[in-house]
Amino acid sequence: MDPGTGQTAVKLQAEAWELNIRGQLSDFVGLGRIRDADWDERRSLAIGTCAGAPVFWASSGGEVAILVGQDDETWDVAVTVPLSSVDEIASQASRMTQHHQAPRA
Repeated sequence: MDPGTGQTAVKLQAEAWELNIRGQLSDFVGLGRIRDADWDERRSLAIGTCAGAPVFWASSGGEVAILVGQDDETWDVAVTVPLSSVDEIASQASRMTQHHQAPRA
């Protein structure tokens, strides 16, 4: 995380791909609401950017689709990750946010 701007990067990877998503640490905390972004109801969360394009997150059946493109309907790249991975991102972001906001002695 860049302490001056609050910008951070999330790196997700599998054997055949890697995705680097940048954004405000506080925005990644918002991934805790991923279950509300039900793709079956065409809902998504717009959090972060990748390669200069917006990133949309949507849950469906225990997985999360990460959609990179100008909107969540006409995306250019998509990957799916386990819901538990997104829960971990939100949890770590929350802990990091609390750590950086803690009063210094």
